[in-house]
Order: sequence, then C-alpha cells, then structure tokens
Amino acid sequence: MDISTLSQRLSRQIREKRLNRGLTQAALAELAGLPRQKVIAIEQGSLSVAMNAYARALVALDCELAVVPAAMPTLDEIEGLFE
Repeated sequence: MDISTLSQRLSRQIREKRLNRGLTQAALAELAGLPRQKVIAIEQGSLSVAMNAYARALVALDCELAVVPAAMPTLDEIEGLFE
C-alpha cells in the first residue's frame, strides 16, 4: 500500500463518520478547532495535512485511530493510476 491510498482511506472514513453524525464540514471544523478549509483538505486526502489536524478531526468525531495490517487496494482506489 502506498501513502496516497492510506490517506484516501482515512479521509473517506472521516467523511463517512462526519456524515453519519449529521455534521457539516463547518460544524466539524468548529468542533475540531480547525478552519473549514483544513477539513476539506482532510476529506480530500491531502498529503500536506499534518497529523495534528487529522487527530483533531478524529477527536471531534469521538473516534480513535487503529493500526491494522494493510489490505490490498480496491479497484476503485487504483482506477486512476492507469489513466
């Protein structure tokens, strides 16, 4: 697994948790003490976002990060690699 795939998976999970809780990006940003633009970057899987921002978003969503063995990327995750 590469860094981009890992970042995309984490960003997708954060977005899903936010939506499941009925929060807007602005509401999550306020809870996390982050600018809305940072939440957008997190949900886009930007590699330039610091771990601190991811941690703030996770805490605001009442979630924690678990380290598990890597799984093979899905077809959806790799479809853009060959374009």
